[in-house]
Amino acid sequence: MAESDSLATQTARASQPETKIVAHVTDTYLRDQLEKRRNALQAAISAIPPTDAPATAALAELLQEVNSAVQRMDQGTYGICDACHDTIEKDRLIADPLVRLCLDHLTSAEQRALERDLELASRVQRGLLPHPDARSGDWRIHYQYRPAGIVSGDYCDLIFPANGDGDVIFLLGDVSGKGVAASLLMTHLHAMFRTLSSVGLELGRLLEMANRLFCDSTIAGQFATLVCGRAGRAGEIEISSAGHLPALLISRQGVEEIGSTGLPLGMFSSSRYTVRKAYLEPGDSLLLFTDGVSEATASSGKEYGIRNLSLAAAQRRGLAPKEFVAASLEDVERYSSGTRQADDQTLMLIQRADSSSTSFND
Repeated sequence: MAESDSLATQTARASQPETKIVAHVTDTYLRDQLEKRRNALQAAISAIPPTDAPATAALAELLQEVNSAVQRMDQGTYGICDACHDTIEKDRLIADPLVRLCLDHLTSAEQRALERDLELASRVQRGLLPHPDARSGDWRIHYQYRPAGIVSGDYCDLIFPANGDGDVIFLLGDVSGKGVAASLLMTHLHAMFRTLSSVGLELGRLLEMANRLFCDSTIAGQFATLVCGRAGRAGEIEISSAGHLPALLISRQGVEEIGSTGLPLGMFSSSRYTVRKAYLEPGDSLLLFTDGVSEATASSGKEYGIRNLSLAAAQRRGLAPKEFVAASLEDVERYSSGTRQADDQTLMLIQRADSSSTSFND
């Protein structure tokens, strides 16, 4: 009999793709992982002294589990729950290729362990986020980050010059999938861009290098869309987009969409990214968002949409970043009132300060 659902189990189940994996799992990555584990265990067993029977027995038992998993893969039964014969969630198999039970059949102790892992992942993830209010030179920046569950697949970061006198790099994106697997990719992006940004690459080259590293360090089917930009000291902005939703440039002339300039990270290692440039007058802003904002749905099933976000943004030019972002998300909440937040929501505003403004201090 399945245990009652804990919060962790509900979150993990919600993180799975709507289309379940087929029973015959032939993922090359999973087979490679099992083969590597089998080879490592065989080598470790051969190195144990004959007198150490307990150590040999423990590793032999683990080797039997790996051999059994490989056999099930050959037979086409790998990835099927032993209890209910339904498919096991794929990102759990990626995390541990030896699992044999789906989420519905975890014991209460296993559910508690899963919940502790999720809570730890959430703390780590939030610890990587930049401060939500920031200023560098004439730039004011504010964002709000709202996960749909305990952990999130949205990614945002602000990277400031080490000496306090230089350009600000801003990033906002969304990785494929949801839940734990997506949150791991998010932390991977964070480490990768933090490292690459210190090299001083041009923006297009920065994205190309990040894409190549992402392709080399993830499995097929894992990708990320994101906007990467650089804000200069005199109001100039460079922006490049890896398959992400358009950024909205808000000025006295209205709202202009700055669309994607390349493919999502992780699709092709040879992808190239062009860079667009813009100049922001004092009071102008750049609005970045993830699809959890634009795809929020009303009770009728209709999406909020980029058009509604753009129309509302045009009316808010001149608001301080914190008030702007709060008002925008309140609009989304009102629109989707009565429906569950189905996806992570992140909204970031980068504003060039009006010289007459005094609401922020250097």
